[in-house]
Amino acid sequence: MFLGTHTPRLDEKGRIFLPAKFREELSEGLVVTRGQERCLYVWPSAEFRRFTEQLRETPVTNRRGRDFMRMLFAGASAESADKQGRITLPPLLRDYAGLHRECVVIGAYSRVEIWDAEAWNTYSAEQEAAFSDWSEEVLPASEF
Repeated sequence: MFLGTHTPRLDEKGRIFLPAKFREELSEGLVVTRGQERCLYVWPSAEFRRFTEQLRETPVTNRRGRDFMRMLFAGASAESADKQGRITLPPLLRDYAGLHRECVVIGAYSRVEIWDAEAWNTYSAEQEAAFSDWSEEVLPASEF
């Protein structure tokens, strides 16, 4: 499970340091893809395979399914961290997410997300007010 917020910088070669606590789970390889809200998703390879297995059920005749798969797979990049824990983010994905020097890397349960720092700050500020209201909608009835 990926948790927390980190603020690494993108270097001039398009590389970013993965937080040390994420590296072991990503050590067997990872896939970087377009995410929603103009961020990047970083999946452990095995988790990406589990996620995409669900797409096998989508008939090729389903237009939205085809469009989703095209966008997901055309922008996906299989990567591995170097000895320092850096991954290279391809230009297509850096452009998609508007990544420059200042970045935010967040744990998002089964994946990691990489955001432009300004975009993350704006998104986070917009969502924070509604966060407490979402629990009733997102979580099943529980004792919490």
